[in-house]
Amino acid sequence: MTHEECSGLLESHGIKPTANRLVVARALALARRPLTLSELEYQILSIDKSGVFRTLTLFREHHLVHTIDDGEAGTRYELCHSHSAQHDDDLHVHFFCERCHRTFCLEQMAVPPVEMPEGFSMSSASYLVKGICDQCQP
Repeated sequence: MTHEECSGLLESHGIKPTANRLVVARALALARRPLTLSELEYQILSIDKSGVFRTLTLFREHHLVHTIDDGEAGTRYELCHSHSAQHDDDLHVHFFCERCHRTFCLEQMAVPPVEMPEGFSMSSASYLVKGICDQCQP
């Protein structure tokens, strides 16, 4: 993703494109899978952990990142390709490999619709499948 594309993505979600925000957005865009805060911190040596976390928090508030709890390494972050700063419109299934401990996006598989009981309102949904990935299969 180019500098201009990252900048446009941030602006479309109501986020001012500062240098740190562009670096974090680009790192997420280049990642082939959702990353933990530690993985991002390792990749982005120019920003300290609290700066990366503050940026991720802002991105989450503006629906620019999804958070995934894989039940193992904690929270993982991935760039959201939503077209709205108000809600996520690209929710998809994630797969956690129990051998290599990587989390994969299954973007072609939408999160199944869930009927909420009367009086309940849903703000987001997470769908995680656990098993063994294709690279770890015997």
